[in-house]
Amino acid sequence: MANTREIRGRIRSAKNVAKITRAMEMVSASKMRRAQRNVESTRPYIEHMIEVMGELMERMVGSARRGSLLDAREKISNVALVVVTPDRGLCGSLVANLLRTAGRFVLEQNNQGRQVEVHAVGRKGRDFFNRNYHNVSSEVTHLPDRPELADILGVAIGVIRGFRNERYDEVYVAYSEFVNTLTQRPVIKKVIPVESPPSKEHHLQADYTYEPGEEEVLNELLPRYVEIQIYQSILENIASEHSARMVAMQNATKNAKDLVRDLTLSYNKARQSNITSEVSEIATGANALAEIWG
Repeated sequence: MANTREIRGRIRSAKNVAKITRAMEMVSASKMRRAQRNVESTRPYIEHMIEVMGELMERMVGSARRGSLLDAREKISNVALVVVTPDRGLCGSLVANLLRTAGRFVLEQNNQGRQVEVHAVGRKGRDFFNRNYHNVSSEVTHLPDRPELADILGVAIGVIRGFRNERYDEVYVAYSEFVNTLTQRPVIKKVIPVESPPSKEHHLQADYTYEPGEEEVLNELLPRYVEIQIYQSILENIASEHSARMVAMQNATKNAKDLVRDLTLSYNKARQSNITSEVSEIATGANALAEIWG
């Protein structure tokens, strides 16, 4: 059994860890609420954009749209994957689940004879693909907790331009979707070519007249749609990160307190054993002296 000094040191360490994880839990809880509001505030904008796009696509059925972001290639040879991950860890299994899903996607594409270029948003994804696949075309790190659309325009413009120049045949984005505080789901979504939304779900109540023309408006709207999809995925991932970190730190705090309780019990047992041993030694010495002087 460890001596009492060692146990006291371990108790102090566990208490210090519990204080740190408790503070991190409170910080993540505050950031998660702000990130959740950011996610919810962008969803109506995307929904209305999808409605406008669906209306335009319905009107343009059968018209020529060659060269736009709607064109699906007959043969898929090159794929771009935008991987959105946190810059830091300590958020449970969130990063591992997302990277496992993204890595499986890359392997499946390679097995089909397709080349995948990765655009990493976040240090965790960048480091993972640099170690395992060595095909990271661009990276964006150190994004703030409340990023602006301008912070990710470089990645969005790069994949859009790559598709138009036929460098990529398809573009996907991988991120952790925020479902609720306890659930974050890894998602891989195709953003280019843009798929037509179901018309029955996206019907405008008003009949708009588009100037200079429907096709011109749609061609201007499609890049903005891709940009906002990537931006939305980053906001979803930030909310998922803070939520997962809050839960992970809450569990770590609970485990540290449980450890302190177990160590305190061990300390009391060791201390009681030492006291019993000392009392026994004193009694033995007293009996010995009594026999000598008796």
